[in-house]
Amino acid sequence: MLENVLLVISILIIVIVLLQGNKATDGGGVITGAQDALFQNMKERGFELFVTRATFVLGATFFIISLILFLQ
Repeated sequence: MLENVLLVISILIIVIVLLQGNKATDGGGVITGAQDALFQNMKERGFELFVTRATFVLGATFFIISLILFLQ
């Protein structure tokens, strides 16, 4: 039963990570310092906030279920 739940959670994690927005539009700009806005404190709102929180909850649930299955 827990194996099936773990499988569903892992698929949901993959989907929700793919839905996340790209915070660094150009990876090379990070190295050269061209992306000053990358390290600014930007507040997430709306859908981005939901996706971030869902990723955290799914990740924590995945970890806990994996630990339970390991200890059995």
